[in-house]
Amino acid sequence: MSGYLRRLATTGAAYTAASIISKLIAVALLPLYTRYLTPADYGAAEVMFAAVVAASIVIRLGVIEALLRFYYKQGEDPDKVVATSFAMLFWAGLITTVVCFPFAEPISQLLLGVSDPNLVRIAIPGLFVLTLSEYLLTIFRLDERARAFFTVTMLSVLFTIPITVVLVVPLDMGAEGLLLGSYGTGLVMVLGLIAYHWHRLSLVPDRPLLRRMMRFGLPTMPAELSLYSLSFIDRILIARTLGLAEAGLYALAIKVSQGIAVLVRGFQLAFPPLAYSIQDDDEAARAYSAVVTWFVVVMAFVVTFLWLAAPWIVRVFAAPDYFDAAEVVGPVSAGAALYALYMVLLVVLGRTGRTEYNLPATIAGLVVNVGLNLLLLPVWGIIGAGVSLVVSYLVVVMLMYIFTQRLFPVPYEWLRLARVLLASAALIAIGEVFVPQEGIGWLAVQLLLVAALPFLLLVTGFFTQEERGWLLLLTRPAELKEKILEARAAGKAAGEDGPDGKPRRGGLPEAVEVEQWDEDLRN
Repeated sequence: MSGYLRRLATTGAAYTAASIISKLIAVALLPLYTRYLTPADYGAAEVMFAAVVAASIVIRLGVIEALLRFYYKQGEDPDKVVATSFAMLFWAGLITTVVCFPFAEPISQLLLGVSDPNLVRIAIPGLFVLTLSEYLLTIFRLDERARAFFTVTMLSVLFTIPITVVLVVPLDMGAEGLLLGSYGTGLVMVLGLIAYHWHRLSLVPDRPLLRRMMRFGLPTMPAELSLYSLSFIDRILIARTLGLAEAGLYALAIKVSQGIAVLVRGFQLAFPPLAYSIQDDDEAARAYSAVVTWFVVVMAFVVTFLWLAAPWIVRVFAAPDYFDAAEVVGPVSAGAALYALYMVLLVVLGRTGRTEYNLPATIAGLVVNVGLNLLLLPVWGIIGAGVSLVVSYLVVVMLMYIFTQRLFPVPYEWLRLARVLLASAALIAIGEVFVPQEGIGWLAVQLLLVAALPFLLLVTGFFTQEERGWLLLLTRPAELKEKILEARAAGKAAGEDGPDGKPRRGGLPEAVEVEQWDEDLRN
């Protein structure tokens, strides 16, 4: 079991590296942006960014999801799969951009509640850029070229940031500068990747193949859209109910919770290939259970830290007008952690082939999210949006659990999971109720509460005897290194790798969240 966990950590680290760096840079730039952008400007830009992602999910029509599956499918030509999917996405993105452009004014009224057609005119071509960038990066994942994935992502981020800063600060273009910097430089990256991959691309699809891909991918689109809407519709409701300034505060809270997003991003990219590569069902069920347990531990630690340290983090990285965003950082972080658990259950559905159960769960979560936002926003403000996000994701996870346990039972370690959740909840409650939210001394108290989580797990009997042995090895680095090398050798001997010596390829999940790449692009 340790071999699977090690593989997950290794591939997750490779795919997450660029995202970590980009988000660290984004957080470092918050003091600059929050002093040159009003909360209303920041809120308007974030609403448009989210709208572009939602529209991209629609116009993709599940083609990228089909690409991820058909590329590995026996009887299909991988080269034709790549060429056909590019042709479909190219024309879908181009036609949508041309059709939507004349309607910039009504779109701005619908999404923002105010007239700002120039902002929409920048965002609409961004839809074309985002759709193709997601596809072109997916090719690197298909080829298992993690280094190329990292290099391209980093070059894009390092190219985008200085141009965006110039547009926002010296040129004082506000929200328009954010969008123009992101999607303008994104277009340059897309053109470069098209030139690089040109020998594999085509503008003419193979129609019979496209029909087969659409039959598989199209049903995944409503589920993916409804899932993303859980983190998108609340921004529109906030903008329309409370105003763009409150939407800006909520957007900043999401930005501060990027520690969770980074971990979710790596897990999202690394877990499906590992999960699908395990052939034996009993072994897979045990592996899924172990992954869930330890991922919940990591999530609990990060959520506890972000929840308790949020007031100080916001004060360091944001202008005074944004300080109230700290109130909702904790719930937003918890919602992101629940999304990661949803990804585990989605992979279980992918293993059974019964992906039709995904849509009812996400639709139910979306209905709960909209209903609670309409009920709580007028009463609790943006805190109501955070609470709505957590409850709606809980609904999704519970329904997915019910569906997957009927199809592929997994022996989750409920007693250990309960200990983790109760321990982190108790520490958060102590920090919220008894510790003042200002002063360096009180920050130290909050950090001590966060650091107490692993010790609390230890005294409550969370760790097994074997795990306690591994923890003791942390005090003996030389012996720990030797154990890791032995585990790696044993994993190879047991056939973790394929007969060609390369890691086994497995299927990838039907719903690949484009929002995370969009976050890297616009950071």
